[in-house]
Amino acid sequence: MPRNHRVIAGLSAACGLLLAASGVAHAEVEPGGWSSESPGFKVQERGCGEVDNLTFELTCSTASGDQRAERRYDTYTGGTHQFEGYFRVTSMGGTRISLKQTFNDTDGDAGPYFMLAVERGGRLYAVHGGDTLSNAGTVGATVRVNTVHQVGKEHRTYINGSLKHTVDSPGGSFYDKFGAYRTGSGNGPATVVWSNVKFWRK
Repeated sequence: MPRNHRVIAGLSAACGLLLAASGVAHAEVEPGGWSSESPGFKVQERGCGEVDNLTFELTCSTASGDQRAERRYDTYTGGTHQFEGYFRVTSMGGTRISLKQTFNDTDGDAGPYFMLAVERGGRLYAVHGGDTLSNAGTVGATVRVNTVHQVGKEHRTYINGSLKHTVDSPGGSFYDKFGAYRTGSGNGPATVVWSNVKFWRK
Protein backbone atom coordinates (compact mmCIF):
# COMPACT_ATOMS: atom_id res chain seq x y z
CA MET A 1 0.00 0.00 0.00
CA PRO A 2 1.44 3.44 -0.87
CA ARG A 3 2.59 5.47 2.11
CA ASN A 4 -0.02 8.22 1.67
CA HIS A 5 -2.76 5.57 1.60
CA ARG A 6 -1.41 4.07 4.81
CA VAL A 7 -1.46 7.50 6.46
CA ILE A 8 -5.07 8.11 5.37
CA ALA A 9 -6.12 4.65 6.60
CA GLY A 10 -4.42 5.29 9.93
CA LEU A 11 -6.13 8.65 10.34
CA SER A 12 -9.51 7.11 9.49
CA ALA A 13 -9.02 4.40 12.09
CA ALA A 14 -7.99 6.98 14.71
CA CYS A 15 -11.06 9.09 13.94
CA GLY A 16 -13.27 6.03 14.31
CA LEU A 17 -11.77 5.28 17.73
CA LEU A 18 -12.29 8.87 18.83
CA LEU A 19 -15.92 8.79 17.72
CA ALA A 20 -16.54 5.55 19.55
CA ALA A 21 -14.85 6.85 22.70
CA SER A 22 -16.92 10.04 22.69
CA GLY A 23 -20.21 8.21 22.21
CA VAL A 24 -20.95 9.87 18.86
CA ALA A 25 -20.87 6.52 17.08
CA HIS A 26 -23.55 5.03 19.31
CA ALA A 27 -27.26 4.96 18.60
CA GLU A 28 -30.26 3.41 20.28
CA VAL A 29 -30.02 -0.14 21.62
CA GLU A 30 -32.44 -2.75 20.24
CA PRO A 31 -32.38 -1.02 16.83
CA GLY A 32 -35.29 -1.11 14.42
CA GLY A 33 -38.40 1.02 14.00
CA TRP A 34 -37.55 3.83 16.40
CA SER A 35 -38.61 7.43 15.83
CA SER A 36 -36.66 10.22 17.48
CA GLU A 37 -38.61 12.53 19.79
CA SER A 38 -37.92 15.62 21.89
CA PRO A 39 -40.14 15.68 24.99
CA GLY A 40 -40.29 18.84 27.04
CA PHE A 41 -38.93 19.00 30.58
CA LYS A 42 -39.02 20.93 33.81
CA VAL A 43 -36.04 21.54 36.08
CA GLN A 44 -36.47 20.43 39.70
CA GLU A 45 -34.28 21.96 42.41
CA ARG A 46 -35.13 21.10 45.99
CA GLY A 47 -33.21 21.27 49.24
CA CYS A 48 -29.54 21.74 48.40
CA GLY A 49 -29.99 20.66 44.76
CA GLU A 50 -28.60 22.95 42.05
CA VAL A 51 -28.95 22.58 38.27
CA ASP A 52 -26.75 24.34 35.71
CA ASN A 53 -27.79 23.10 32.26
CA LEU A 54 -26.68 19.41 32.36
CA THR A 55 -24.66 19.67 35.58
CA PHE A 56 -26.57 18.45 38.65
CA GLU A 57 -25.22 19.05 42.13
CA LEU A 58 -26.17 18.28 45.73
CA THR A 59 -24.13 20.71 47.80
CA CYS A 60 -24.93 19.37 51.28
CA SER A 61 -24.42 16.15 53.24
CA THR A 62 -27.96 16.16 54.64
CA ALA A 63 -29.27 12.59 55.01
CA SER A 64 -32.93 13.57 55.30
CA GLY A 65 -35.48 15.60 53.40
CA ASP A 66 -35.91 16.18 49.70
CA GLN A 67 -32.48 16.86 48.18
CA ARG A 68 -32.69 16.85 44.39
CA ALA A 69 -31.36 18.38 41.19
CA GLU A 70 -33.14 16.85 38.20
CA ARG A 71 -34.84 17.21 34.85
CA ARG A 72 -38.39 15.84 34.76
CA TYR A 73 -39.58 15.04 31.21
CA ASP A 74 -43.10 14.93 29.79
CA THR A 75 -45.45 12.08 30.66
CA TYR A 76 -46.03 9.28 28.14
CA THR A 77 -48.71 6.59 27.98
CA GLY A 78 -48.52 3.32 26.02
CA GLY A 79 -46.04 2.26 23.36
CA THR A 80 -42.31 1.59 23.74
CA HIS A 81 -39.99 4.38 24.81
CA GLN A 82 -36.20 4.57 24.91
CA PHE A 83 -33.95 6.92 26.82
CA GLU A 84 -30.22 7.29 26.21
CA GLY A 85 -27.76 9.46 28.07
CA TYR A 86 -24.18 9.60 29.27
CA PHE A 87 -23.32 10.54 32.84
CA ARG A 88 -20.06 11.31 34.59
CA VAL A 89 -19.81 11.56 38.36
CA THR A 90 -17.30 14.36 38.83
CA SER A 91 -17.35 14.31 42.65
CA MET A 92 -18.90 12.03 45.26
CA GLY A 93 -18.51 13.02 48.89
CA GLY A 94 -21.73 11.20 49.74
CA THR A 95 -23.27 7.96 48.53
CA ARG A 96 -26.41 6.27 47.15
CA ILE A 97 -27.43 9.02 44.75
CA SER A 98 -30.14 8.34 42.16
CA LEU A 99 -29.06 9.15 38.61
CA LYS A 100 -31.96 8.06 36.36
CA GLN A 101 -35.61 7.33 37.15
CA THR A 102 -38.55 5.95 35.25
CA PHE A 103 -41.43 7.38 37.26
CA ASN A 104 -44.95 5.92 37.39
CA ASP A 105 -47.36 8.84 36.95
CA THR A 106 -50.53 6.75 37.14
CA ASP A 107 -53.21 7.82 39.65
CA GLY A 108 -53.10 5.50 42.65
CA ASP A 109 -49.71 4.05 41.69
CA ALA A 110 -47.60 7.21 41.42
CA GLY A 111 -43.98 6.82 42.46
CA PRO A 112 -40.51 5.99 41.19
CA TYR A 113 -40.98 2.70 39.34
CA PHE A 114 -37.30 2.23 38.43
CA MET A 115 -34.33 4.07 39.94
CA LEU A 116 -30.68 3.69 38.90
CA ALA A 117 -28.39 4.90 41.68
CA VAL A 118 -24.66 5.02 42.41
CA GLU A 119 -22.76 4.32 45.61
CA ARG A 120 -19.44 5.87 46.54
CA GLY A 121 -16.89 3.62 44.87
CA GLY A 122 -18.84 3.30 41.62
CA ARG A 123 -21.41 0.55 42.18
CA LEU A 124 -24.50 1.15 40.02
CA TYR A 125 -27.62 -0.53 41.36
CA ALA A 126 -31.40 -0.71 41.08
CA VAL A 127 -32.85 0.97 44.17
CA HIS A 128 -35.91 -1.32 44.14
CA GLY A 129 -34.51 -4.78 44.80
CA GLY A 130 -30.90 -3.69 45.19
CA ASP A 131 -29.55 -5.56 42.14
CA THR A 132 -26.02 -4.56 41.10
CA LEU A 133 -25.97 -3.49 37.45
CA SER A 134 -22.32 -2.49 37.10
CA ASN A 135 -19.31 -1.10 38.92
CA ALA A 136 -18.62 1.41 36.15
CA GLY A 137 -19.82 4.55 37.98
CA THR A 138 -16.48 5.60 39.45
CA VAL A 139 -15.61 9.27 39.73
CA GLY A 140 -14.45 10.62 36.37
CA ALA A 141 -15.74 7.70 34.26
CA THR A 142 -18.30 8.33 31.50
CA VAL A 143 -21.12 5.78 31.49
CA ARG A 144 -23.79 5.26 28.84
CA VAL A 145 -27.30 4.44 30.09
CA ASN A 146 -30.23 3.22 27.97
CA THR A 147 -33.65 2.32 29.29
CA VAL A 148 -36.23 0.64 27.03
CA HIS A 149 -39.74 0.74 28.44
CA GLN A 150 -42.54 -1.32 26.88
CA VAL A 151 -45.50 0.06 28.82
CA GLY A 152 -47.61 -2.77 30.18
CA LYS A 153 -44.90 -5.37 29.53
CA GLU A 154 -41.27 -4.76 30.50
CA HIS A 155 -38.57 -2.24 31.43
CA ARG A 156 -34.95 -2.97 30.43
CA THR A 157 -31.80 -1.13 31.46
CA TYR A 158 -28.52 -1.19 29.53
CA ILE A 159 -25.15 0.00 30.87
CA ASN A 160 -22.54 0.77 28.21
CA GLY A 161 -24.63 -1.12 25.67
CA SER A 162 -25.08 -4.33 27.70
CA LEU A 163 -28.44 -5.44 29.13
CA LYS A 164 -28.11 -5.41 32.93
CA HIS A 165 -31.63 -5.30 34.40
CA THR A 166 -35.15 -6.36 33.41
CA VAL A 167 -38.37 -5.88 35.34
CA ASP A 168 -42.07 -6.33 34.49
CA SER A 169 -43.99 -3.14 33.77
CA PRO A 170 -47.59 -2.28 34.56
CA GLY A 171 -49.69 -0.21 32.21
CA GLY A 172 -50.36 3.45 32.81
CA SER A 173 -48.50 6.74 32.48
CA PHE A 174 -44.78 7.29 33.08
CA TYR A 175 -41.99 9.84 32.65
CA ASP A 176 -38.19 9.95 32.62
CA LYS A 177 -36.06 11.86 35.11
CA PHE A 178 -32.31 12.21 35.45
CA GLY A 179 -29.82 14.23 37.44
CA ALA A 180 -28.74 13.77 41.07
CA TYR A 181 -31.28 12.85 43.76
CA ARG A 182 -30.74 11.68 47.34
CA THR A 183 -32.22 8.21 47.82
CA GLY A 184 -33.88 7.30 51.12
CA SER A 185 -30.61 5.87 52.43
CA GLY A 186 -28.25 8.30 50.69
CA ASN A 187 -26.67 11.71 51.12
CA GLY A 188 -24.59 14.22 49.22
CA PRO A 189 -22.52 16.05 48.36
CA ALA A 190 -22.30 14.88 44.76
CA THR A 191 -21.92 16.36 41.29
CA VAL A 192 -23.09 14.57 38.14
CA VAL A 193 -22.69 15.82 34.57
CA TRP A 194 -25.01 14.38 31.88
CA SER A 195 -24.52 14.63 28.10
CA ASN A 196 -25.82 13.39 24.72
CA VAL A 197 -29.35 12.80 26.03
CA LYS A 198 -31.75 11.34 23.43
CA PHE A 199 -35.26 9.88 23.29
CA TRP A 200 -37.01 7.53 20.86
CA ARG A 201 -40.37 5.77 20.67
CA LYS A 202 -42.13 3.13 18.58
